[in-house]
Amino acid sequence: MKTVFHKATDRGHADHGWLNAHHSFSFASYHDPRKVHFGLLRVLNDDIVAPGMGFGTHPHDNMEIVTIPLKGALEHRDSMGNIGVIHPHEIQAMSAGSGITHSEYNHSKTEEINLLQIWVFPKERNITPRYDQGVFTEEEKNGKFKTIVAPIKSDDVMWINQDAYFSLGKFKTGSSVDYKIKNKGNGAYVFVIEGSALIADQVLERRDAIGLWETDNFKIDISKDTEILVIDVPMN
Repeated sequence: MKTVFHKATDRGHADHGWLNAHHSFSFASYHDPRKVHFGLLRVLNDDIVAPGMGFGTHPHDNMEIVTIPLKGALEHRDSMGNIGVIHPHEIQAMSAGSGITHSEYNHSKTEEINLLQIWVFPKERNITPRYDQGVFTEEEKNGKFKTIVAPIKSDDVMWINQDAYFSLGKFKTGSSVDYKIKNKGNGAYVFVIEGSALIADQVLERRDAIGLWETDNFKIDISKDTEILVIDVPMN
């Protein structure tokens, strides 16, 4: 097994007033040659957006974009005609494909929103752009991992144009869980949203992350009530 540890306090940081962003990988003006990507995972941004503010209309192409609200509500508009609002326990998945434009705004005029925006390199380039959003319940991730993104189309997961899987789980203090890598050649990037856990002899606290590869599975020991995101992606 090979591992790489990314401490929360070592992430890139940009405070624009309306946007307080932390970057797990090189992004915008933040560049660290040691943290450009993990396999085909390119971006994991932890953004706090002020009330009524957001990202104006801008283009994307050939990238899989997954958005997970942790707190608040996010309003989405795009050139495909999609208009929607996503909340915690919902997820947004978009294939930029051959090219789209979109905007993302805090839907609230009074409360901040905290969201994770994640980019994964696509399996096929220049596909027809696609947008989808789905709902999962708190109960579905209590004491186990709930897969929320997968490369297989299904009623209860969002489809991604890559052999990648996103899973969320909430676990109680003192519990343990085994995670099995989905596909041979994949690795797992484990991001602790809240809490504390021990993985591969490494203690992870809130917003810490560890990447693991060249292994089939690994164990997670929960030190205190913890919510975890696992991004299971091809390494090349």
